[in-house]
Amino acid sequence: MTAYKRLMNYIRPYMGKMAAAIVCIILAASGNLYVPWIIKDVIDKVLMTKDMTMLNVIAFGIIVIFFFRGIFSYGQTYLMSYVGQKVIIDIREEVYRHIQRLSLSYYEKRQTGTIMSYITNDVSAVQGALVDSVIELFTEGMTLLGSMGAMFYLDWKLSLLTFITMPLVAQAIKVFGKKLRRASTVMQERSADITSILQESISAVRVIKSFVREEYEIDRFKKENYSNFRAQMKTAQLMATLTPVIEFLAAIGVTAIIWYGGIEVINEELTAGSLIAFLVYAVNISNPIKRLSKVYGNIQRALAAAQRVFDVLDTKPEIQDMPGAVELPTIRGEVSFTNVNFGYKEDELALENITLIAEPGQMVAIVGPSGAGKTTIANLVPRFYDPTGGVISIDGVDIKTVTLDSLRRQIGIVPQETVLFNGTVFENILYGRLEATEEEVIAAAKAANAHEFITKTTEGYKTQIGERGSKLSGGQRQRIAIARAILKDPRVLILDEATSALDPESEKLVQQALDKLLVGRTSFVIAHRLSTIQRADLILVMEKGKIVESGTHKELLATGGLYSNLYHLQFDR
Repeated sequence: MTAYKRLMNYIRPYMGKMAAAIVCIILAASGNLYVPWIIKDVIDKVLMTKDMTMLNVIAFGIIVIFFFRGIFSYGQTYLMSYVGQKVIIDIREEVYRHIQRLSLSYYEKRQTGTIMSYITNDVSAVQGALVDSVIELFTEGMTLLGSMGAMFYLDWKLSLLTFITMPLVAQAIKVFGKKLRRASTVMQERSADITSILQESISAVRVIKSFVREEYEIDRFKKENYSNFRAQMKTAQLMATLTPVIEFLAAIGVTAIIWYGGIEVINEELTAGSLIAFLVYAVNISNPIKRLSKVYGNIQRALAAAQRVFDVLDTKPEIQDMPGAVELPTIRGEVSFTNVNFGYKEDELALENITLIAEPGQMVAIVGPSGAGKTTIANLVPRFYDPTGGVISIDGVDIKTVTLDSLRRQIGIVPQETVLFNGTVFENILYGRLEATEEEVIAAAKAANAHEFITKTTEGYKTQIGERGSKLSGGQRQRIAIARAILKDPRVLILDEATSALDPESEKLVQQALDKLLVGRTSFVIAHRLSTIQRADLILVMEKGKIVESGTHKELLATGGLYSNLYHLQFDR
């Protein structure tokens, strides 16, 4: 019930419509409760006494009751759907907002498809608990309670005999409910696995086709699809078992009514009409119990999904503002590392005792073999991760003491793998500073050597670039990303191998754009191609998480160390 109570908290803003829906449910259910009483009156007051006036009253009453019952049924369905949809929208937005605020480590530990499944499959599953299940819960609950009340009014002794099976029904629902919830959790996990495989295979379709791995991916999908089938069938098996059990126990109660009620009619202790009405009410009880068992199963499945959603919402970002964090004022751009240590794993350091100072406006290049820790340094500056030891400061201010937003607003990043959004060229550049004018966007594109190729397209800045910029070449995508960074106008800039995947012609154009971007900014340039960083003010050479050499290009060549070896490997060919 903890999860369900938490789910109900989302309904509070819509309690007015919820209350109106419940009133409609009660009134619609009341129409059903009146039917057995009509049957009683028809038998006892019309057929036995041949009373035409009563027959006319009953006929008119049926028409009126079911007319209003139809209105109330419409009201319950519309109002509950409204509340349910609004709540689902609120939950989905809250989950998405929370996921946006989670740290990079959260994404790295989970598959993209699994995260997508939280917002799609799991939130959609919750909807069933808030709309259809709630309507049935109240409708069948009202029918159950009303029928029980009418039965006690007609014959309390027969009612007590009927309800002997009720504890058995409650125990069956309890036992099966626990099993259903466990099975439903597994079912949601299998659905998330399918979403993960779909996302992965679609995003990597070029690799799949280039290695001719279509059949391999089909087999992988079939395996997960079958696992999902087994999870679905386990849930279906439990539901299929629960319903006959409830029906059998209900049948025992109905049998008791017919046997004992028949004796009372024979002994003239009960009228025939009352016994028929009692039987109808008993059926009205067995049907709600049966339906409520299904509703209970549906709610358990929904709560399993809700728990997964709440687990996401309860996850705290590893990187967040410290208590009392202040806004970082406009910076000059001095970045310093003092005895910084960091490890992705507790027992393994990726960076060890890193100390460096980047003066305002300096270009600091970071080179070294793969896995040396170059990108890790770049990730620590905007606090994508926090060091496990030491201090990182900008203009003498520990970056942990300022708000994340104010820190990251003044840092620009141009990654090796350019990430663009499905939209227009203009929208992707504008992403750097949403309040920028059209003139500023065009100026940024010109500075990034992108304006010429943009204007040659059929729609210019309104050209749709496709998912992840698929309609542009690698060099064009990179120049759009640089234009975006120029528009942001950061004081500290991080270039993570921004030209390594480009052909020589594209690299030349991108490098010219980068040269303009670097002017007046403190920049960290991670590079494998040493030709791009020879003019750096400071070159840091890394190996196994440590800075093993530092200096200018000429100074490092003269020492004959690791940098010199890397340089000659690239150019002595």
